[in-house]
Amino acid sequence: MTKADIVNEISKNTGIEKIVVQKTIESFMDVVKDSLIKDENVYLRGFGSFIVKTRAKKVARDISKNTTITIPAHKIPAFKPAKSFVTSVKEHNKI
Repeated sequence: MTKADIVNEISKNTGIEKIVVQKTIESFMDVVKDSLIKDENVYLRGFGSFIVKTRAKKVARDISKNTTITIPAHKIPAFKPAKSFVTSVKEHNKI
């Protein structure tokens, strides 16, 4: 599902104009990005959390040059779904 699909679905379900829904979704994404850039996690109860994870420094190999390189510690954005969200997906997709 793309952002356009989400906009269409929300617009259809709520009756709000697509342009308003699109601006709202883009504003939401900007707020989440800005919060994570400031190292602030975003918690959405019942849905999940957008968090900043810290990756430890590690040694890796550059196979094209056949040398070892050190990858410094760094932070990355991540999403951790809520337990109720995970349970819903598991229940719906039982084999």
